[in-house]
Amino acid sequence: MTDSNVPLGVLEEQILVAVVRTRDEAYGMEIRRELERVTGRDLAIGAVYATLDRLEAKGLLRSRRTFGNGPSRRLFELSRAGARALVETRALRERLWRGVDLREFVL
Repeated sequence: MTDSNVPLGVLEEQILVAVVRTRDEAYGMEIRRELERVTGRDLAIGAVYATLDRLEAKGLLRSRRTFGNGPSRRLFELSRAGARALVETRALRERLWRGVDLREFVL
């Protein structure tokens, strides 16, 4: 799995995917908006920033501060370790679900 051999948590996985999806606009509020748009989850911005900080501390993200015409922003990008963690977490989820049939529960 990741460097610590622990699969990503659901929110960690979702935030890493949102960073990839938002690319050059991967700052805290935009990541939050993307998650809310795609998942329907109403996330507190504090939870997003705390998770971004934790993922950066684990080496799964990198950030840089931008300065320009608008407000200064901290932009995030996926690291190689972050990409590996996403690949491994996705593979784990697919293995876990392989052979599971829920039709009897939802019919």
